[in-house]
Amino acid sequence: MIELEGVPELIDPVMVAAFEGWNDAGDAASTAVAHLDREWKGEVFAALDAEDYYDFQVNRPTVWLDGGVRKITWPTTRLSVVRVGGEKPRDLVLVRGIEPSMRWRSFCNEILAFAHELGVEMVVILGALLGDTPHTRPVPVSGVTSDPDLARTMDLEETRYEGPTGIVGILQEACTHAGVPAVSLWAAVPHYVSQPPNPKATLALLNRLEDLIGLRIPLGELPEDARAWQVGVDQLASEDSEVAEYVQTLEEARDTAELPEASGEAIAREFERYLRRRDVGPGQGPGGHATESGDASYLRDTSGGRTRSPKPLRPESGGGTGPGRQSPAGQEDEDGDGGHDGGDGPQDSSEDSSED
Repeated sequence: MIELEGVPELIDPVMVAAFEGWNDAGDAASTAVAHLDREWKGEVFAALDAEDYYDFQVNRPTVWLDGGVRKITWPTTRLSVVRVGGEKPRDLVLVRGIEPSMRWRSFCNEILAFAHELGVEMVVILGALLGDTPHTRPVPVSGVTSDPDLARTMDLEETRYEGPTGIVGILQEACTHAGVPAVSLWAAVPHYVSQPPNPKATLALLNRLEDLIGLRIPLGELPEDARAWQVGVDQLASEDSEVAEYVQTLEEARDTAELPEASGEAIAREFERYLRRRDVGPGQGPGGHATESGDASYLRDTSGGRTRSPKPLRPESGGGTGPGRQSPAGQEDEDGDGGHDGGDGPQDSSEDSSED
């Protein structure tokens, strides 16, 4: 039995989880949970025992100084809780960690035990995959579930994937077998600029999460960071004619595929988001986007206070993704189809464009 001392009774709690590693292209998913924890000042109430789940030669501990005293931070998964106020207050249980190296079934059972004790009503797992999507277009975010009833009631895609999987897929199936409603949200990250951070993909995941759970999420500097990221990639792509031509090919393919999306349903979805965000703070416009532009010549690495320029990879000749491209669950895509046939992510990641 898990003892949760100091954790108050939660109000309509939803668990939101993300794991660094295979299912976290551009660190987009783990950064999204870290953003929620930071904006809502989450309080850590539990951490899984690192000895049980991690190979320290793969995920090494770090040593740091605290007032001259050396301390060690072990790789693990931590749980925190935040209370979102407003007319209808609600609690979020945030799970943020690293994909475990071993004992995945025990790992998922431990997380589900916390969910049971806390009365969690739904589990939302965030992931990010590499795909053939241009950085100049809204980031596609797809919602998938193994529950056909949940897929129908929440307008989600029912996953049909068969093949290798990551901890996102394992945890989702564990929730389904335990009778806990579970949804995975997948953001598609351009494979030619895959290194972290990717604030545009993080922003897209948070926007879709906001729609799914009906909470208004403070976006902070993310909109500004996303614009700076895109401008930075624009600048680097313009300096390489091959990359620029490849991006244009992706844009044309994306625009052609999404012509039906210029429909009443898509427009209504964006208008509803606009209405939700009309009452915004200083320096922000509709959709939570900051109206004052910052220095867009670099990318801000919010985790370490550094600046980092994006480095687009040179595309394979012929405009395809080429062998070894990462698929939705992070595995190599041997047939070069852009990774839309593998992993627990969506079979077609371009179906739902959820970022403002």
